[in-house]
Amino acid sequence: MTRHVDVLIIGAGLSGIGMACHLTREKTGRSYLILERRTAIGGTWDLFKYPGIRSDSDMYTFGYGFRPWHGTKVLADGPRIRQYIEDTAAEYGVTDHIRFGRKVTKTSWTSDEGGWTVEVLDERTGKTETYTSDFLIGCTGYYDYDNGYRPRFPGEENFGGQIVHPQHWPEDLDYRGKRVVVIGSGATAITLIPAMSTDAAHVTMLQRSPTYIAALPADDPVAVGFKFAKVPAAIAYKAGRARNIALQRASYQLSRTNPKLSAKLMLAAVRAQVGPDIDMKHFTPNYNPWDQRLCVVPNGDLFRVLRRGEASIVTDTIETFTEKGIRLSSGEELEADIVVSATGLTVQMLGGAQLEVDGQTLATRDLVAYKGALLGTVPNMMVILGYTNASWTLKADLAAEYFCRLLNHMRDNGYTEVVAIPEEGDRSEASLMGGALTSGYIQRGDGVMPRQGTRGPWQVVNNYFRDRALLRKAPLEDGILRFRRTTRKTAPVTAETRSA
Repeated sequence: MTRHVDVLIIGAGLSGIGMACHLTREKTGRSYLILERRTAIGGTWDLFKYPGIRSDSDMYTFGYGFRPWHGTKVLADGPRIRQYIEDTAAEYGVTDHIRFGRKVTKTSWTSDEGGWTVEVLDERTGKTETYTSDFLIGCTGYYDYDNGYRPRFPGEENFGGQIVHPQHWPEDLDYRGKRVVVIGSGATAITLIPAMSTDAAHVTMLQRSPTYIAALPADDPVAVGFKFAKVPAAIAYKAGRARNIALQRASYQLSRTNPKLSAKLMLAAVRAQVGPDIDMKHFTPNYNPWDQRLCVVPNGDLFRVLRRGEASIVTDTIETFTEKGIRLSSGEELEADIVVSATGLTVQMLGGAQLEVDGQTLATRDLVAYKGALLGTVPNMMVILGYTNASWTLKADLAAEYFCRLLNHMRDNGYTEVVAIPEEGDRSEASLMGGALTSGYIQRGDGVMPRQGTRGPWQVVNNYFRDRALLRKAPLEDGILRFRRTTRKTAPVTAETRSA
């Protein structure tokens, strides 16, 4: 059976739920469905279950702009974020529009038919389903849910303990009284260290190279003040959000214009946190601030367990695993019962689905992004990717608003098709995120990510204030977007009548 909707959304995580809510809020009048491979709402926040999982952006900006996050915590834990997304879906009537357990395998645009045909596997029954739509929106993020990045370590077959990856945390993993080594220096590693040190005999953070780390208060003092003064929640959220957006931008801008000063300030703050007995080589990266994403720790929890000796940090490379642990290139051996490979993500677009236009399979790497949202030469499609230097949701909200502007403009003018057409020289060789960050997962994903543009709306600059004007206010008919009036030739078997 073929089902038809106006808008088909892939993914019921933070971006997908937000997109669906905007379809209703912006009064698009479009019917929609969300195809979600998992059995619950939440995306990342339903998948990851490792100890201490939390946001790495403040909740004033990580929450949706249209639905305040209530609470004073700067960073929120995974279960609360997932609940927030679920509650948002319920409030806007999105939940009934979700089809769970559906893995999208192929997306095909046909110009003659004027629409998308999407092939889907129902993973519960093993049956294939077909959906058609006028518009397609990819809200799957940019990583492979099945496979985290897990390098093969020399000699690991000799290790007598257990090796786990945070992306697929064993529910029955008992690390009480165990010696744990966490390999990695990113957001996941610095979250795991303090969370596991409470019950583990000892936790060692093994990093190849350091990362910039900043301590934030666990509770936002301004949010606490607003709550004490009984400021209405909506006003407090709006004010706190504006402040944090400005602070994020100022911090990032300082790192770009005066990286030496930015690094000096960050490292001085770390020294104040860790005390005089810990070698600063473990916290002094060989790159400038924000060349890779900044890691944050609430109330300096990582630094606290290091000071107390409940955890330690080692900067070295792995020579080989041994029966009892890991032997380093320096000759030191770290004994371990459990090794956590917090080594990052495997980049993937559209959840691994094939993308096809008029019978031709397209590689996302060959495409260039328009306004960081549409894909050049691909009609009636948007892919939502959040910021790398600020909260993901800030960009996701803007992109969703922009697409709703497009939908309403097309409805009001009788258009049925829109496509961004790049000119020669608009596409650069840098990936959409590679121009901003040098993180390992971004370098590994270069063969998958769409390309960065060289100029104008093709160029992604990761600047909320610029994007806010570009996506909310800039003219839609700019000579780059081509609009057409066509008639869909094939009649769908079953049409969804519920509209946003």
